Amino acid sequence: MGDRKIGAREMGQKLSVSLNDALEPDTAPRTDRPPTFDPLYGFPEGRKPREMKVSMEEMDEWKLKPGQRDYCAHLLIPLMRCQKKYAPLAGHMCDEERHNWDRCEYDDYIMRIKEYEREHRLLQRMKRKAEKQS
Repeated sequence: MGDRKIGAREMGQKLSVSLNDALEPDTAPRTDRPPTFDPLYGFPEGRKPREMKVSMEEMDEWKLKPGQRDYCAHLLIPLMRCQKKYAPLAGHMCDEERHNWDRCEYDDYIMRIKEYEREHRLLQRMKRKAEKQS
């Protein structure tokens, strides 16, 4: 095969979150604000809405911190329940609950990256269209 090294960009693993955001702030999505574009734009069939599966009262009852009150809280509570039940030997007793919660957190992270990438590409597209019209 040779000594040619394949870069991340060639492998399809390059994220837009990079130095380009600092160099081109007009196409960098703002993560501290809601999306600029309609979430259904480009989805003619619609999208499945994300919903919280745990109530605020239940999260308060388990004293979840603000960073834990996400779309995976419904899996964190059973993990905490298991850890409480088997403490201090909960390490191996709660593997399934830990796996389920970790998987949900990973999937949520991937979803946020995809949403960021979508917003970035739509901002770049809007900029290209504006430049063509000028």
